[in-house]
Formats: sequence, structure tokens, C-alpha cells
Amino acid sequence: MDPQQIIEQYQKAIIQIATAGGTGTGFYVKEFDLIVTNAHVVADDAEVTIAGKAFDKALSRVWYTDRKHDLAFLQAPAGIELPEIRLGLYEQMHDGDAVVAIGHPYGLNYTATQGVISKVDRIRDGLKFIQIDAAINPGNSGGPLVNMKGEIIGVNSFIIRGGDNLGFALPVNYLRDALQMYLPNKGLASTRCFSCGYLVTTTNIDSKKYCPSCGTEAKLPEIPEKEIEAVGAAKTIEEILKELGKDVRLAREGVNSWSVKEGSAKIKITYNAENFFVAGDAYLCQMPADATQIKRLYKFLLEENFRTQGLVLSCVKQNIVLSCIIYDLDMTKEGGAGSFRHLFQKADYYDDFLKTEYSCTERLEE
Repeated sequence: MDPQQIIEQYQKAIIQIATAGGTGTGFYVKEFDLIVTNAHVVADDAEVTIAGKAFDKALSRVWYTDRKHDLAFLQAPAGIELPEIRLGLYEQMHDGDAVVAIGHPYGLNYTATQGVISKVDRIRDGLKFIQIDAAINPGNSGGPLVNMKGEIIGVNSFIIRGGDNLGFALPVNYLRDALQMYLPNKGLASTRCFSCGYLVTTTNIDSKKYCPSCGTEAKLPEIPEKEIEAVGAAKTIEEILKELGKDVRLAREGVNSWSVKEGSAKIKITYNAENFFVAGDAYLCQMPADATQIKRLYKFLLEENFRTQGLVLSCVKQNIVLSCIIYDLDMTKEGGAGSFRHLFQKADYYDDFLKTEYSCTERLEE
């Protein structure tokens, strides 16, 4: 297969994963009906946000974690038909083989990079890793490493910072062993003991804390009785989103970043802790193709900015964006809710109005 065929085959099987602490990549393995990612992507969360080409944002339960091999298994979205992708054979890989790494580096969705295997059995921390020269970056973590047959032969796991394309993937044989170990216990919160490799589950954990085989402390991916709340300005932002009827668990897109939909508009909210302000950017429709309409549109946007209070309409490349800024010291729950309610309502209104009156086009989304 050529790289383009591999990308087309994998797009609907690649999953975006977001937590309050960051983002990463996962992929769906139909044979086991599970989403695979790195343990460090989900961190200590027992529930994460997932999204894909075939489905909108949803919450997914973390069922299995393995700190030693940096693996985690998540529940797949219900009622969604996802493609079948095959697990390959690590033993058939050789130094110099061509590979493709797929993921979401730096928020750039569905990025694929091609390279070769530099060393098929690089030893680190007592485990074999596939060393590759294909560029992988933050956000690629948990994505698949694919051979030219279109088979998964590794899980992209880490890079050496400062190195020139020094990336490492966990070989597929470790993944297959973990999947087969977990399968009889599917639906149980489980973790693999870091010390002895024993599968610790809710049914065998000793004193709710220790591995029954070797006594090492084990932490299951269990949903806490009380949700851990954000702090400071982030807490106020999440309180505001709840006030406006948004599910903050679905809205989270990493550290100090949230995304919600209002009608056909997508609103991104970010907190800049260094400069002490909260920004709300509603991405509306895109510029019209007709030059006459563009002139009329510019005139409208400039005039409208004199009429709107606390909001600014602008053009970012081809996107029309409606924005507001609140300084964190000035932001209260009541005042912030009023400002964001105004932003949400106007975003939905302008998105429809600009399409009707100025022939603006639907915004392209990945």
C-alpha cells in the first residue's frame, strides 16, 4: 500500500483524546472492540473525551492501564461502525523498513508522517522499542505506527527531546499480549501491576489498594465519587459553562482550553495564565468566493464592530471569527456567564446571517 491508501484506511479508526491535562491520539481495534492509547495520555483519568471522523465528541471510560508498557484501553463509542485495522507481526519487521506514523500533533488533526525503522529492537528500561525517524511530536502519543501492508506494528510512545526525529514506538507484540490478557476481564476496571505484570481488577485487588500477587500498590482507573474540580480562573470558566448548559467534561480540550458548539458555530475558550485573560473565539462561516460580496462583507464587519459591545468581528485567513476578551481579575461567575451567553447567542446569529446575506460558506472542519 502507498501512504495515501494507509491514511484513507485509517482515518475513521484514529481517535482524538482529550483530558483536562492534555491531548493525544488513540486508535480503534475492532477485533477487541477497544480504543488503544498510551497510559500517559489518559493520566489518572477514568473518563476522557474522544472524537473521530465517524462520531462527535463523547465521553469514554478508561478500562485498562499499564504503566510499564504505557498502554491504556478505552471503551469504544456505541452504535458507531468503525473500520477494521489489522495488527501486524513485529517479528517480520527489519531495520530500514518504511513506516507511517499517524496522530494529532499540536492539534493538527490526522497528520501522517513517513519514515523508516532506524532500529527494530532498541532496548530502553528493559523493554524493546522500535526506533523510527518519522517525525512524531506531542499529540502523536498513542497513535499507530503502520507498515506498508497497512498493519499496525507499534504504538507511538515517546520522543527524545532535542533529538533529530528520534521517535520510539512500543512493538505490537506487547500490545497484543496486553489485549489478550485483558479480554476475559472486559468491562472491569483493571491495571497491570508495574512490578510483576499481574492483572489487577476490581474483583481481586487486595484491600482496594494492592496487587494480590506481589503486594505492590496498584491504582485502578475508577471514577471518583466526587469529580475533581478545576481551580482558579479555570474553575470559574467551568462554572460558567455549566451555567450555560454545557457539559464541561466534553468541553475540555487540554490545559486551560475548552471547546463548545452553539448552533452551527464552534466556540473555543482559552485561559492565558501568563497574561491573565480569558479569550472566547467563535469560529463562524468562511469568506464568500464572490469579490463583490467580500467588499460588502468587509464594510458590514467594520460597521458592526461599532455597534457590538464587548465583541469583535474579524477575519482570520478564510474564517470569520467573533471574539471577546475578559481579564481574569474582572471575571465573576455572573458577569462571565453574561459575556459568554452574549457571545454564544451572537455567534449562532451571525453564522446564519452572514451565510444568507453575504453568501459566506460553511466552515471547513476536520
